[in-house]
Amino acid sequence: MNRVEEAIAHWPYVAPLLRPPSTDGEYLEVVKTLDAVLDAGGADESHPLAALAQQIGETVAEWERRDPMPESADGAAMLRHLMDVHGLRQSDLPEIGAQSVVSAILAGRRSLNVRQVKALAARFGIPAANFL
Repeated sequence: MNRVEEAIAHWPYVAPLLRPPSTDGEYLEVVKTLDAVLDAGGADESHPLAALAQQIGETVAEWERRDPMPESADGAAMLRHLMDVHGLRQSDLPEIGAQSVVSAILAGRRSLNVRQVKALAARFGIPAANFL
């Protein structure tokens, strides 16, 4: 089997991974797919999945350009946005603290501290300044 025949045989499985999202729900699925590809080795530029991760990443970036997070967002708004994007619940963020702490931050009763900001920046791979 040559490369084109192999691609044709695998295309029904690959094509859905490259399809641009048309709803917020589809966008969340694309983000989950990207996370899975990166976890499977796609974060390493020499890994065979790196090209797939790049393509999916471009799809995510295009969606985010069309539906950006407001630049004036505070730390709680950024956290809420990232939780929505990644389909996370308050209890999924142990690096911040207990669910009650996350709830207080999202409600504006508490602010993110330096340790929490650093942990969130590392988890989501974004600059800490995005939470300030």
